[in-house]
Amino acid sequence: MNVIATALPQVLILEPNVFGDARGFFQESFNQKIFHEATGVTAQFVQDNHSRSTRGVLRGLHYQRVQPQGKLVRVVRGEVFDVAVDVRRSSPNFGQWVGVALSEDNHRQLWVPPGFAHGFVVTSERADFLYKTTDYYAPEHERCVAWNDPAIGIAWPEVGPLQLSDKDRKGVLLAQADVFP
Repeated sequence: MNVIATALPQVLILEPNVFGDARGFFQESFNQKIFHEATGVTAQFVQDNHSRSTRGVLRGLHYQRVQPQGKLVRVVRGEVFDVAVDVRRSSPNFGQWVGVALSEDNHRQLWVPPGFAHGFVVTSERADFLYKTTDYYAPEHERCVAWNDPAIGIAWPEVGPLQLSDKDRKGVLLAQADVFP
């Protein structure tokens, strides 16, 4: 596995080994021992999630203030632009973001640690997005920062009209958000 550092030191791009030929490919999508050795991250994953979305669906920027979740995310069909934002007020990187294209072709994964908001926009006609989490989903603790907060300034790719849930339309500015200390 190849690990690529990002501008936010805790957020990592992972490139698993993919073995392919004319028949297709094989990849080990997760191995706890290899993940820990490659990243230094000790994480226990407790939940796997799968979402399917069409072009222009934007989900995020989500995090759980209580029961914070680390997320290991990947795309198995299509492509997304995936974003992590540091929402730890005491961090020197507070409010900064990184974005990466994740696709069925590049096989990349992104490690989004607890303390970061996460979101993505679908850039292909359809995308199947899979992610492992380090804590259980707790809707009562979920928070949402506005995807278009000018103080964060995410450079989302142009994908046509955006489709957002009511929850994501009501995301708050980072300055007013219930973030981590």
